[in-house]
Amino acid sequence: MESQNKEVDALVQKITGLHAAISKLPSLSPCPDVNALFTDLVTACVPPSPVDVTKLGPEAQGMREGLIRLCSEAEGKLEAHYSDMLAAFDNPLDHLGMFPYYSNYINLSKLEYELLARYVPGGIAPARVAFIGSGPLPFSSFVLAARHLPDTVFDNYDLCAAANDRASKLFRADKGVGSRMSFHTADVADLRGELAAYDVVFLAALVGMAAEEKAKVIAHLGAHMADGAALVVRSAHGARGFLYPIVDPEDIGRGGFEVLAVCHPDDDVVNSVIIARKSNDVHADGLQNGRERHARGTAPVVSPPCRFGEMVADLTKKREEFANAEVAF
Repeated sequence: MESQNKEVDALVQKITGLHAAISKLPSLSPCPDVNALFTDLVTACVPPSPVDVTKLGPEAQGMREGLIRLCSEAEGKLEAHYSDMLAAFDNPLDHLGMFPYYSNYINLSKLEYELLARYVPGGIAPARVAFIGSGPLPFSSFVLAARHLPDTVFDNYDLCAAANDRASKLFRADKGVGSRMSFHTADVADLRGELAAYDVVFLAALVGMAAEEKAKVIAHLGAHMADGAALVVRSAHGARGFLYPIVDPEDIGRGGFEVLAVCHPDDDVVNSVIIARKSNDVHADGLQNGRERHARGTAPVVSPPCRFGEMVADLTKKREEFANAEVAF
């Protein structure tokens, strides 16, 4: 226990130092200094760790919340930068591999599809999917549409009109997947009747960054999604909770869903994945019934085999890719 405490203290000290350095940057737009600091941050956070970030003291919690917001801002700027670069090509979809973390999206989307296929009763063959928080690089929707759901229509929602404009330009030359993609500027809190049309709803990790905000979004989805529809929530686990918000499965249960599976990858897929299904009787019995159902059953936790050696090699490769791409900034 003492050795674990020392390990956690050392990690928190390292993350605190990186947070301080990132906070002093004049801009979070992609550049060598920004890339180096965030690569160091990811390298520190992705290995397995005994840290439970939800139990940190108030000062460390405040640092973590600020760091997640900085990560969100930097991620948005990075994606906007690469979206503009890709849009300069005649067919942007032929060049998605330029983005240093594209392979992560491939692996994450594959994991999400496999979890849906395995744990949603009756399998998964959705006619319509909503992705909430799709951003300027809607890689997840593209990978799912191109590789796993060839007949599904995708509606992508984001608060930022500029992000949707960038995203739509990536599909302008594609008559296949592009014909099944649409982009909408909206706050999820303003979506009501639309949500009932979807067989699956994906909730991006950075939609609702504080726990209370995330729980409120999930409860809103639970009030308006169709009975039996699936919800895919991206979360985080261990030290990865310094990068993304952690979602409590009980909050999903309280939101009117039955939690079917929880997956904490320990490889280069940074996000955890929670698969849930809209409770059939939420309208009749209210959210209390969803809370009781979740309490009665424990969702299976699925942990893919550890590929730590490959993960470190992948991070090293990404650092090199950033260094080689510096001329583009």
